[in-house]
Amino acid sequence: MDLWYSEFHADTIKFSIQIEKQLLSKKSPFQQIDVFESKELGRFFTLDGFVMITEKDEFIYHDMIVHVPMHVNPEIKKVLVIGAGDGGTVRELCRYPHIEHIDMVEIDEMVVQVCEEYFPITASKLRDPRVHLYFEDGLKFVANKKNEYDLIIVDSTDPFGPGEGLFTRSFYQDCHAALNAKGILVNQHESPFYDHYRKNMQRAHKRIVETFEIAKVYQAFIPTYASGHWLFGFASKHFDPILDFKADAFAQLNLKTKYYNEDIHRASFALPNYVKDALAEGLKDE
Repeated sequence: MDLWYSEFHADTIKFSIQIEKQLLSKKSPFQQIDVFESKELGRFFTLDGFVMITEKDEFIYHDMIVHVPMHVNPEIKKVLVIGAGDGGTVRELCRYPHIEHIDMVEIDEMVVQVCEEYFPITASKLRDPRVHLYFEDGLKFVANKKNEYDLIIVDSTDPFGPGEGLFTRSFYQDCHAALNAKGILVNQHESPFYDHYRKNMQRAHKRIVETFEIAKVYQAFIPTYASGHWLFGFASKHFDPILDFKADAFAQLNLKTKYYNEDIHRASFALPNYVKDALAEGLKDE
């Protein structure tokens, strides 16, 4: 039997993966969760019909959302992660021995349960003693924190359903308040390529620029995400991601990474003109 999973990347664009079998289909109180097995990509899971991670390329996303801020401020000790139920972000954070405390807030406990069962490598550090899991609304959680974190990583779904509130002005303001004087915020910033994703990217960037003293955008190429061209936001009260990049600290750690390296760090902030133009255009919108 010829079985295919298809995801709409735009109204007229489909991305399809041939699957060998479906391993799971469950409805949580928040969203539909499905796990598939494919020959080329290995296992992958979707939320409400959108690919979250695949075994083959998840390292790209998790390398870039974690290692970029960690090599701008090597003294990060306390981290808040919002979303990230697959565990990959926490896995990469736990590679840094000087991190003392990680709060991870995931609204959907079933996502964590599914990933621990079906993606044990990705979820391998969710039970690390430094990790404190909270199954609740990240919006409410961060609103009650003041001057507490060195780093906040918003590893969210796209801005619909459970992830919708994580792209609002009030949420970014609460993140700013929850960070200490040298705090950094990193978020997944959507794709600049298709219209729907670009509008979400522009909206998020405008609100971050309005809130943070320093706001930059960087990129990675993730084959299974819409268009393959994906952005991240870097915002801080103090650090510039290029001027304050600690290349020596990265070398001393001797981390083995599959995507991130010193050259990638610098180059990822060199954006194509069409992305620069879209970001500038978004800042003009009311």
